[in-house]
Amino acid sequence: MTLPEGYTSQRTPPAREDYLRLRRDSGLSPKTPEQAEPALRNSWAWRHVADADGRVIAMGRVIGDGGWYFHLADMATDPAHQGHGIGRTVLDALVREILERAPENPYITLIGDPPGQRLYTNYGFTDVSPSLGMVLAQDSAEDG
Repeated sequence: MTLPEGYTSQRTPPAREDYLRLRRDSGLSPKTPEQAEPALRNSWAWRHVADADGRVIAMGRVIGDGGWYFHLADMATDPAHQGHGIGRTVLDALVREILERAPENPYITLIGDPPGQRLYTNYGFTDVSPSLGMVLAQDSAEDG
C-alpha cells in the first residue's frame, strides 16, 4: 500500500514528544518520558509517518527476540489523519520487514484495541483462541 500524496514514511522512531503525543491523541494509554525512552531505543523495528509539514502523524513498532517472536506495538494514527490508509501502510511496512529480516515462519502478534480491530482482521490477523491475552495487574504482582 502507498501513502497518500504529501506523506512520507521513515524507518526510524519518532521523537519522544511525538511518540507521547500520538499515544495520547490516538487513545492509547499515556506513557511517561521515562517509559518512552527505552521503547524508542530498544525496539526491533520502527515506522513513522509525517505529513507535508513534517508533523509526525502515525507510528508503529515491532518488539521481539529477532528469532521467532515479533509483537506489533504502538500502532497509532493521529485522529485527523485516520481513514486514509496510513495505519494500514505502517502495518504493512512492519509486517514486510519482519518477513524479510526474520528467520522462516515468524510468529507475529499484536493486541488489537477496538479502534484498530477492523484493520487487523482485514489484514489477516485472527483470534488466538483458545489462548487468552493477559496482563499482570500491578497490585497482583505486589501481592505475589
